Amino acid sequence: MHDAADNHAFFLFTDIFFGIPALLAIGFYIGAVLATNRRKRYRKWPWQRTIFFVTGVFLAASALIGPLSRQSHVDFTAHMAGHLLLGMLAPLLIALAAPMTLLLRTLNVNFARKVSRLMKSRSIRFFSHPIVASILNIGGLSLLYTTNLYTAMHENLLLHVIVHIHVFIAGYLFTISLVYIDPVFHRFSFPYRTSIFILALAGHGILSKFIYAYPPAGVLEEQARIGGMLMYYGGDAVDLILIIILFRHWYQSVRPRRDIAVRMG
Repeated sequence: MHDAADNHAFFLFTDIFFGIPALLAIGFYIGAVLATNRRKRYRKWPWQRTIFFVTGVFLAASALIGPLSRQSHVDFTAHMAGHLLLGMLAPLLIALAAPMTLLLRTLNVNFARKVSRLMKSRSIRFFSHPIVASILNIGGLSLLYTTNLYTAMHENLLLHVIVHIHVFIAGYLFTISLVYIDPVFHRFSFPYRTSIFILALAGHGILSKFIYAYPPAGVLEEQARIGGMLMYYGGDAVDLILIIILFRHWYQSVRPRRDIAVRMG
């Protein structure tokens, strides 16, 4: 374990490394909202999306800097609370804020086309595929909690940073692979996404139960049990929101056809 001086340097670096991008992200988003609202050809940007974004970034940052981050180094329950914020709730809120839509509205035509081409690229299509995103999300967590990686990331600063960046990005990719808020250039059917979602839910549940029964290396049994239950029930709460959004979009996609069929009948 680190001594007091090492811990201070460790947390000081992570506070700066994660804190500055969080502030910049909020600043750029609000600036983009103000810029696009001045353009008469667009409707005003929904204020709810701004709240979603700011809240999502704040929750992600709270898992990476501040009291919760420090407590997570010695308390697995605090670590799991941070995981839920960083890897599930924050990605969901940020996805609901439609940051790519806002970016495309803010950029001039030439830059907007370049961003659109990037979003259509093979790499983006690959990593945002529901199966790939699910493997990155659930598989990454499985690797973290069933190997020595969990212990190692608390000893190695670079590994600590990489793991937390992966948790957030994997959570975001998983979210946007299931619910389409921003423009999507490779849509998958609702039954297909729902099937992948069900498998991912099963994987998440199995992993939380595994943590409950077999604590990660260096984690006290009682903390592992509380953390496993938090992962199970807290994850279900966030997943329920995803399910509601996914099924609402599904209903909206078929409702016009039903209305037409009724009128024609």
